[in-house]
Order: sequence, then structure tokens, then C-alpha cells
Amino acid sequence: MPADPPSPPTIEAEVVVLPPDGKGKAPTGKAADESSAASRIVAHWMDELFVIPGTNIRIGLDPIIGLFPGIGDAIASSVGFVILTEGIRQRVPLSALMRMGVNILINDAVGCIPIVGDAFSIWFKSNTLNLAILNRWQTGDKTAVKRSSRIFMLTFFIIWIGLLVFSFLIWITLASGILHFIKSLF
Repeated sequence: MPADPPSPPTIEAEVVVLPPDGKGKAPTGKAADESSAASRIVAHWMDELFVIPGTNIRIGLDPIIGLFPGIGDAIASSVGFVILTEGIRQRVPLSALMRMGVNILINDAVGCIPIVGDAFSIWFKSNTLNLAILNRWQTGDKTAVKRSSRIFMLTFFIIWIGLLVFSFLIWITLASGILHFIKSLF
């Protein structure tokens, strides 16, 4: 009678996704190292996996996946949320988390434009930017992260409000032009 095949070794792992109820301590030790490694892997694979031959330009899977209309950008953005989730686990301040989210949003919004969005993604590298924010926070440069994130968010909101007002003015101008045209017909 043949001997039973050896059973595979068991691996014990502690899985920590988010602190319960958003409270508690940020992961430390091995859990923090593993989560940081996951963020580094995501940033590397999505933004800098390949070097374009004959250049120093690095591209990742983000612009390649983005070539598939609609679903590609959604997948690339979803993968980018790994780093944002790590920021939540590390207790990064809200202003920095918002900055990380805006980086993902900008990459996704511009990525919706065929070809141009993929070229933008090669240049913008939202995952690498978000990893840099996370690394600065982890190395203790907390004041600089908070300050630069607040400045970034303030600038972003000022530009956003400006674009909102500009689009509203264009809408008003077009609406009044259309109404004037309709009145001229009668």
C-alpha cells in the first residue's frame, strides 16, 4: 500500500484590513511592513513595471489596462485604492487622504480620453504619487504631509470652484443666446 502524500505546510497569517470601526492603532511591525510592501508592489506594477527601450521612460500596467475603454480605467483606479486604503490604516490625515483620492480621480478622469488619457497616465503616475505621500507620512514627515496636502486641496478646490463658475457662465451665455434666437424667430 502506497504511503500517503505529505500534506502541504500550513502558513499562519494574521489578516488586518482596517482597524475595527475606524478606531484602534495603525498596524505596526510585520503587519505594517506587509501592507507597505503591498502598496509598493501596486505602485511599481501600475506605474513603473517596464522601461520603454531606448528611453528612461517607465510605464506600468495602468496605461496598458487603460487602453480598454471604460472597464480598463475602472480596474486601474480600483487597484490604486490599495494605497489609499493603506493610508487609512496608517492614520494619514484626511487632507492627505483627500489628496490621494484626487490623484486617483484625476488619473481616472483624464484616462477616460482615448489615447491622450493613457499618455497622461504614463506621465502622471498617481500610484507613485500616493505612495510618496504614504512614505513621507510613515517616515515621520507628518507636518510637511499635512501642510502640502492642505495647500494642494485648497488649490484644487479653488480651481474646481473656478471651473464650476466658468461652466455656469458658459451655460448662462448659451441659454441667453438660445432664448434671444428663439425670440427673434417670433
